Amino acid sequence: MKAVGAAFSIENAAHFMRKFILGMIYMPDIKKYDVAIIGGGIGGLMAAYRLKQNSPDIKIVITERGNSLEKRHCPAGRENGCVHCKTCSITSGYAGAGAFSDGKFNLGTAYGGTLGEELGDAKANKYIDEVDKILVKYCTSGVPQVYKSNDELKLKCIQNNLRLLDMNVKHLGTDKNYVTMQNLIRAISEQGVDLLAFYDCQSVEKHDSGYILNYTNGEKIYAEKIIIATGRGGANFVADFCRSFGVKMHSNHIDIGVRVEMKDIIWKEFSDKIYEPKILYKTKTFEDRCRMFCFNKGGLVSAENNHGIITANGHSYAEDEKRTENCNFAILSSIRFTEPFNQPTEYAESISRLANMIGNGNVIVQRFGDLVRGRRTNEHRLGQNTVEPTLKATAGDISLVLPHRILTNIIETIYALDKVAPGTANDDTLLYGCESKYYSIRPEFMNDKFELVDGVYIIGDGSGICRGLSQSGAMGIYVADCILN
Repeated sequence: MKAVGAAFSIENAAHFMRKFILGMIYMPDIKKYDVAIIGGGIGGLMAAYRLKQNSPDIKIVITERGNSLEKRHCPAGRENGCVHCKTCSITSGYAGAGAFSDGKFNLGTAYGGTLGEELGDAKANKYIDEVDKILVKYCTSGVPQVYKSNDELKLKCIQNNLRLLDMNVKHLGTDKNYVTMQNLIRAISEQGVDLLAFYDCQSVEKHDSGYILNYTNGEKIYAEKIIIATGRGGANFVADFCRSFGVKMHSNHIDIGVRVEMKDIIWKEFSDKIYEPKILYKTKTFEDRCRMFCFNKGGLVSAENNHGIITANGHSYAEDEKRTENCNFAILSSIRFTEPFNQPTEYAESISRLANMIGNGNVIVQRFGDLVRGRRTNEHRLGQNTVEPTLKATAGDISLVLPHRILTNIIETIYALDKVAPGTANDDTLLYGCESKYYSIRPEFMNDKFELVDGVYIIGDGSGICRGLSQSGAMGIYVADCILN
């Protein structure tokens, strides 16, 4: 018994010594929280808001790799191309990539993600409605307009082998959306949530009953629970986390294509009635799915810096005096890879890098007439174009960048759209390349709470489920309820 007791005490001593040493290494001066939210986009903000509303004493921190919302400024525009900021203010920072979006909130589950499939439409719509109520509470710059679905336009599309997706949309506009997010962030801060900017989470380690979060600035944070809300830009972080903790991942599809710009009057019939036409087309040559989405009435084309890769996007304002004579939207070709290929994100990034190489570090812009005639757009032809570019991009030839199959799909789709909005296929229509959306990481969840491992949840675009503001916000509120319950 004496020998056993001695052995037991030695083991105990060794155990406590290990804990003491680990504590010395990990825990001194480390801030401790009940919940750490990685990412300050709408999903993370809604999760923090809900947690604090229902549990005021809970300690929460949001860490964001970008800047605070008020300090996010992009130097690019009509006169300047992308200047390759170290951290892109368009894609990173509080309020997320949606901060400077057009502020469109889809009031349903017909598109914008698959949350309806995961939770059931009734439950998903309930949470989407709660997101809408919170936004209305903090939208202090006028009542946002709601655009209803339209059967006449749906029929017109069907008669031309196009499918117009049907859902009510609430439009804030870039300016109202900015103010709304600003008010929401201020409310969350006043509730006692710590908001840390330029905290780029590098890795996560399991520690006792919680986790240690390691940041590129050398800081560490301890939290009992984690909500990963990194958005699409955090795909690599999510993949690294899943590999570290043995979480299975499934490949998702990617969308590659162009941002299209033309005179606003061409799509006025659609934009006046439903604001945003989201249209699907099955191409004749390859029978692939192409989609037109992210429509911006009177909008501007913008450049985004995604880890050094410059891609095109677009936005527009609610106030008439800030609008342009143009509209813009994305046309993307969807690709779903099969085994053994498992690097769809890298594939999409390589195409965008090639566009940047040919564009001398910028996106490429080409007239549609030049593309179909097989000639490069130059500054002279661009200067004579009736559609004035709203982004300073490099005149060039996107056929040198996009693979034949994708390019064929895009050209076919433009001609198909021209049947319902004549003028879409005009020579002076501008194509900016590239625009890509990738959702390659689809982690395998432990349960219906979107839990990856014990106490670690994932929400928003980074989960592979959401592709829009409404469903990302709804997912944040839902996970917050799962944690509280």
